[in-house]
Amino acid sequence: MYQDLQERNRQLKQQPPQQIINDVLSTATQPVLTTNFGPHEAAIIHMATRCCPDIPVIWIDSGYGTQATYQFADKLIRELNLNIHIYHPKFSRAFRDAVKGGIPEVDTPEHDTFTEEVKLEPFNRAMQVHFPDIWLTAIRKEQTAFRQNLDILTQTQDGLLRVAPLFHWTELDLEEYLVNNDLPIEEDYFDPTKVIGHRECGLHTTR
Repeated sequence: MYQDLQERNRQLKQQPPQQIINDVLSTATQPVLTTNFGPHEAAIIHMATRCCPDIPVIWIDSGYGTQATYQFADKLIRELNLNIHIYHPKFSRAFRDAVKGGIPEVDTPEHDTFTEEVKLEPFNRAMQVHFPDIWLTAIRKEQTAFRQNLDILTQTQDGLLRVAPLFHWTELDLEEYLVNNDLPIEEDYFDPTKVIGHRECGLHTTR
């Protein structure tokens, strides 16, 4: 079905995100949705669970989220009755702060190792457990320079179909959806593997 991704992406660009999700999930056998419970994540979670209420929702919790993010996650997990699967790093934040001195400076080998340990390794572990054929993600074209070269459908290096239904949406589109569906926006968000908003953490660049 997805052999010609370029042509399929041209077709999907004309469809709303909910329809993209419906179409993709109609043929999926083991789909997953990943979320970081960032500011606008309620949109894709709401869309996906409207179509497939029990879709596994994978959250890589680095341990460095803000209090607001954890409260936001708890609210969505309960209100949308999410089939949530939480993966943590092998070392806790308390251990890392005490022994390794917390978050290293960005763009250093130490920060690359930190990112591997708190996000990439738990993500790879999650993928090995769930072994999905479809990976739903909320990445969007306007977010980073790297994502300008992606699309709604992309094949990862390990053969996984990554689906970004919101790829062509703007932040305003997302906020309108959230308001229209009475969904929360989480403003106090921090990702220690990015630190700066326009950076990539490696989750998408390494796959």
